[in-house]
Amino acid sequence: MTDTEPDTELGTGPDGDAASTTNTGPADGTDDGVSIAAPDVSAAAIERVESVIERGALAAGDEVAAFEDEFASFCEADRGVATSNGTTALHAALEALGVGEGDAVVTSPFSFVASANAIRIAGGTPVFADIDPETYTMTPEAVEEIVSDRDDVVGLLPVHLYGLPADMPALADLADDHDLFVLEDACQAHGAAVDGERVGSLGDAACFSFYPTKNATTGEGGMITTDRDDLADRAASYANHGRATSERGGYEHRRLGHNYRLTNVAAAIGRTQLERLPAFNEARRENAAYYDDRFTELSLETPTVPSGYRHVYHQYTVRTADRDGLQRALESRGVDTAIYYDPPIHRQPAYETVSTAAADLPRAERAAETVLSLPVHPGLSERDRRRVAEAVRNYAFTS
Repeated sequence: MTDTEPDTELGTGPDGDAASTTNTGPADGTDDGVSIAAPDVSAAAIERVESVIERGALAAGDEVAAFEDEFASFCEADRGVATSNGTTALHAALEALGVGEGDAVVTSPFSFVASANAIRIAGGTPVFADIDPETYTMTPEAVEEIVSDRDDVVGLLPVHLYGLPADMPALADLADDHDLFVLEDACQAHGAAVDGERVGSLGDAACFSFYPTKNATTGEGGMITTDRDDLADRAASYANHGRATSERGGYEHRRLGHNYRLTNVAAAIGRTQLERLPAFNEARRENAAYYDDRFTELSLETPTVPSGYRHVYHQYTVRTADRDGLQRALESRGVDTAIYYDPPIHRQPAYETVSTAAADLPRAERAAETVLSLPVHPGLSERDRRRVAEAVRNYAFTS
C-alpha cells in the first residue's frame, strides 16, 4: 500500500487519497479541529535541503546513497534501493524478482490499490487471499488454500496494514514449502517488528513509502530493502533505465528499465526523518495506548496486536457497526477521520476485468464496511487526543 495523487488537500490520509475523509472543524468554527495527519519537517531537514541546493546536486547522488545505507541499516537489511515513491518501489522489486506474464502473486484485497496494481504493471496477476478480521492482514490459511490449488503462483505480497506486520513467520514457512518469494509491502510499517525483527528484513525484499503522511516522509519517495545483492542490483538498474549499477554515469543500458530515481533533495529530508523515526513511532504508540485505555468499555473494536508484534500505528483503526454515525459525530466535534479502504481492491472498477477479483472474500468486505481511522499522528497534543477520546465516548454513550 503506497501512494496516489490526492484529490484533496495533501496529507489527508495515509496514501494521499480522498477516500471518505472529514476535516471540517467544529460547528462553531472556533478552531481548525484535529487532523488525521500532520507531516513534521524539521529545521534540520530544511538546512540539509538548502545545503543540497547550494551544492547544485539535486538529482540522485550522495544523499540518496547515504539514505539507502542508513534506511537499510535501520531495517536490519544489507541493501537499500531508493525509488521515487512506494508504488515504484513495489514495481521495481517485482521486476527484479522476475514477475511476468502468466505469474500469479498472492496478496491482500484489503489494502491501498497500489499493492495489486504493481503486480499487474509488472505483467503478473494478483490473486487475493482473505484477511484476519482482527489484524486486517491476509491469513496463512487463505494463502495455503490458494497455493495448493494453483500451479501459477510464484510469490506472496503480504501487506503490513496500518502499521501492523502480517503473519510473517507462517507466511515465510509457507513460501519455503512452495518455493515462492515473499515481498513485504511495508509502506505503512516503518519500524514495525515481529519477535524483535523489523519489517524490511523478513522476506526476500520489502518496500516502503515516504509519502507525507507516512511514519517517515521524503515528500514523495520509496525504498526497497533486501539482503540479496542480486535483487538489489536488478532493482537499482530497473529504477535507472536499465543501466548497470556500476555504471550510473554511463549510457550502456543492459536491460529494460524506467526512471524511478529518488532525488538528493528528497533523500536529504528522509535522512533527518529517519533520525526522528523512533521518537515518531513512540509517540504514535503512546497515543494508541491512550485510546485503548479510554475505549475499553465501549462497543468498539480497537486494534489487535498479537503477542511478539510491534505495531507502529500508521493508523489507529476501529470497527463499529455504525461507522457512518460515528464519523458524523466526530466530524461535528472537529475530529478528522478516514476510511481505509472501502471498497476493497477486488471490488474496485479497475478490477472488474481481473478474473481473480471475483473471489469470495467476506472478511475483507466486512472490514471495508466497518473500519474508521482516528488521528494518532505524533503531532497530537494532549488536548487533541483528549478531544478525540471524549468525542468517541460521547457518541458511544449517547447513541
